Amino acid sequence: EIYHQYLNQIGVDDAHIIELSLDDDMNIRYRNPLELGQYIRSLIVDKSNMYYVFLDEIQKVATIPNPYLPDCDETVGFVDVLLGLMKIKNVDLYVTGSNSKMLSSDILTEFRGRGDEIKVNPLSYSEFYHAYGNDKRHAWRDYFTYGGMPLILSYANHEDKSKYLKDLFDKIYIDDITSRHKVKDKGALDDILNILSSSVGSLTNAKKISDTFRSVSNYPVSAETVNKYIDWFIDAFVLYRAQRYDVKGRKYIGSPMKYYFSDIGLRNARLNFRQQEENRKQQVRENRHKPMTVEEAAEYTRIPLGTLYMKLGDGTIPATKPGKRYVLYQDELDKWLEANRKNPIPLTDEEQNSVILASHKRKPNKSDWHD
Repeated sequence: EIYHQYLNQIGVDDAHIIELSLDDDMNIRYRNPLELGQYIRSLIVDKSNMYYVFLDEIQKVATIPNPYLPDCDETVGFVDVLLGLMKIKNVDLYVTGSNSKMLSSDILTEFRGRGDEIKVNPLSYSEFYHAYGNDKRHAWRDYFTYGGMPLILSYANHEDKSKYLKDLFDKIYIDDITSRHKVKDKGALDDILNILSSSVGSLTNAKKISDTFRSVSNYPVSAETVNKYIDWFIDAFVLYRAQRYDVKGRKYIGSPMKYYFSDIGLRNARLNFRQQEENRKQQVRENRHKPMTVEEAAEYTRIPLGTLYMKLGDGTIPATKPGKRYVLYQDELDKWLEANRKNPIPLTDEEQNSVILASHKRKPNKSDWHD
């Protein structure tokens, strides 16, 4: 839509812009490659001006037997249609499709030297920040939690964002990989992805992952299989591989390597946002371990300043004295206050019920039994 508007702005009229969404039921007849090629050519009537052709979800086009060669196994598919359209001099062709059939390796093989591959990455933080409609102070928090998939910006709460990312991962990326490569052992594929999700930025290799399967799981997975699965994830734009470079020897070291997700939100969704919660708890702990002066500690604990100095002098309250002044820490004061609590913490209603029920437990008395 944006590019369509751009073409209009530079003087291209709608008659020279051909758009076809092959996932639309109104266009199902064009999932036949012969029908598709014939239809597009029928719209190119002006030989003197450029036509801009946009075909969306090209993987919907079926592969059919060549009707003109009934005695052989030759087939016709979307690749044949695209190669034919590309030979028309006044056609500028743009194609989008699912990862399962339009992976980068396939494009480079089928269209080598005949076109350009445009990789559309998730939003960078700068792009995300400018599009972020809420309080900008929360932009970084949301970005490193949910990533840069543009549709994330349209969801308001964690549940919707989490569901979107998990569905995107399972129903698009994983389904594409399993259907394309006819994966039978999906459990091993999932396990390898989980291992890589938990070890982002750490040096690892296929043999190390294979050894983990051998020692932990009941079924072995060879290093060759692990390498193959990792290559599939890279081809599907789920992972990127970071090679180590030997500066002294000026050559790449083959193994081990580091693997990173193309989008941090996908990685967090794969871990069910578990690591984000652990990081948040760690940050809370670090925030509470902050130094305090004696005056600040007295105000925080509401203990008179003289009494506090007396307890510091006899070592009752935990503190350090690197020079002439005492230094106290909030988390250590909290522990000391809790340990010296005179009255117990009030029980919740549920806890009170549990205590009452436990106090009324008794063994059955036979004298209470009646025939």
